[in-house]
Amino acid sequence: MEIKQVLRTLSEASGVSGYEHNLAATVQASCPWADEIKSDKLGNLIMLKKGTGAEPRPKVMLAGHMDEIGLIITKIEKEGFLRFSTIGGFDQRVLLAQEVVVHGKEPLIGVIGAKPPHIQAPGEQSKAVKMEDLFIDVGFDSEDEAAKAVRVGDLVTLKRDVVDLQGSFMAGKSFDDRAGVAAILECFKTLAGMSHTADVYGVATVQEEVGLRGAVTSAYGIVPDLGIAIDVGFGDSPGLPESDTIKLGKGPGIAIGPHVHPKVHERMIETAKEWNIGYSLDPSPHPGGTDTYAIQVARAGAATILLSIPLRYMHTPIETISYDDVKQTGRLMALFIAGLDHEFVEGLTCF
Repeated sequence: MEIKQVLRTLSEASGVSGYEHNLAATVQASCPWADEIKSDKLGNLIMLKKGTGAEPRPKVMLAGHMDEIGLIITKIEKEGFLRFSTIGGFDQRVLLAQEVVVHGKEPLIGVIGAKPPHIQAPGEQSKAVKMEDLFIDVGFDSEDEAAKAVRVGDLVTLKRDVVDLQGSFMAGKSFDDRAGVAAILECFKTLAGMSHTADVYGVATVQEEVGLRGAVTSAYGIVPDLGIAIDVGFGDSPGLPESDTIKLGKGPGIAIGPHVHPKVHERMIETAKEWNIGYSLDPSPHPGGTDTYAIQVARAGAATILLSIPLRYMHTPIETISYDDVKQTGRLMALFIAGLDHEFVEGLTCF
């Protein structure tokens, strides 16, 4: 499957933090290049591509989280409307008037509503609608009717098909961070035609949006020598300073900061330059919000680096990426891994 179709399939699938199991099957079906695939108790999908070197081989862990932010039903009103809260960091300003899927006994299409501006109190029109004033309308007439199909605790996801923009640009939901998962698949695909010493563990992690939990447990189990987290970074757009963004269509951002091992960073830059892969430097002085941190501090620690796929409009239903950036991120990781040997990995403990 081509990377563009993989991105479309992953984006349009449902997998809220803690409930990623259906998505894991889709990822697994998209990775014929792995020698072994398994899931752990938390739900991480771990894909292993074995190296060809003498054992014990270096272990490289790639991590991209497959969970998405979503909603959860908190109350059924007597008129049949559904109240909800968020799982993960939604900007509530984008929720009004969205189409949603309520994952009840059967999937139900609904819309998010609020009282119209014509009858709002003075001053309300100039303010964002509060979360407690939003509700989901599925078309039920009463609480009893709604309760037959929906329960408190049922999940809700945004209903959003991917749209193709100009060139290689695409917009949709949940590219944060299914673009990272797709980059891992592209890396495995590229490695299939290469010889590499290291064992490569590609992990589609769970529950990143609520606390990096999948990366914590999977890194503890794998005990990697070197970890590469792939997440999204802030793409260039009006109103954002150039120093805080990564330009779309120019390759991944290569992070630099306390969560990045200097030797790994140097080698990653050298690899990009050697193979003419575009990249941007991504300064990250205050890390902690990606799987990189969890891998870095697992057990006795690992040498880590973060690759950031540029993305516009993060945590909205119209996240926008370039699939060329995803392909280049996967290719960069494969070429980096193919150049690793025991000597480099053993040298990571020395500065």
